[in-house]
Amino acid sequence: MKKTLLLAIAFAASLSGPSFAQERYRERPPVVVSPDLAAPWVMQLAGPNARVAYPRQAAQPRVVYRPRPVYQQRQAQPARRGVLDRRPVQPVAMRANRPIRSQLEPQFLPQVVSYATKEKPGTIVIDTNNRFLYLVMEGGQARRYGVGVGKPGFEWAGAHKITRKAEWPSWVPPKEMITREAAKGHYLPARMEGGPENPLGARALYLGSTLYRIHGTNAPWTIGSAVSSGCIRMRNEDVVDLYERVNVGTRVIVM
Repeated sequence: MKKTLLLAIAFAASLSGPSFAQERYRERPPVVVSPDLAAPWVMQLAGPNARVAYPRQAAQPRVVYRPRPVYQQRQAQPARRGVLDRRPVQPVAMRANRPIRSQLEPQFLPQVVSYATKEKPGTIVIDTNNRFLYLVMEGGQARRYGVGVGKPGFEWAGAHKITRKAEWPSWVPPKEMITREAAKGHYLPARMEGGPENPLGARALYLGSTLYRIHGTNAPWTIGSAVSSGCIRMRNEDVVDLYERVNVGTRVIVM
């Protein structure tokens, strides 16, 4: 036991001796510094033969960018209106009961045609079957216009003279027409001043003592049809042209 203890003491003394110290510090240990401190003055402190070891940085996780999903917004549905809701309602475009012609068929446009008749020049002849009005001219010709005529049940024929002419005439619907339209749910005014919205249009030629007239219209797409209550309707531009060519007393034949 004593021998072993003496050997241990001798070995410890040899390690603490000058020779061991010289062997231990023959080379300086590496200096470990942070990359943030790797400035020139730190390198100078380390010495020319020093080995500077930087600690490895932990690997950063790789960030993967994925596009965000695009969500379509649903259009907000209009809230149902309650019975007590008094907010104004936006007007809704109404669809016509029947298609409206934007242009007339070519045969109903004014034109000069050959016309054989025994009537004197200046006479107006209205062919209700074919929807034409003829103004007789010299040399077997006539100026022809397209017209709208009486609907079924309102046809008539006869000979009259123009007794009055009026520009932008007012309209006073007959009592029979007011009663008849009211039964259909259409309420007519007792009187309507002349203007673009007036059914008689721009001009009117009154026939004898009857309620019938040759007049313009606020519905030009009806020319060539049987839609009136017996009057002969023309386009406004056509009735203005005819108005300038005839006088009071002109003979009118409806057939």
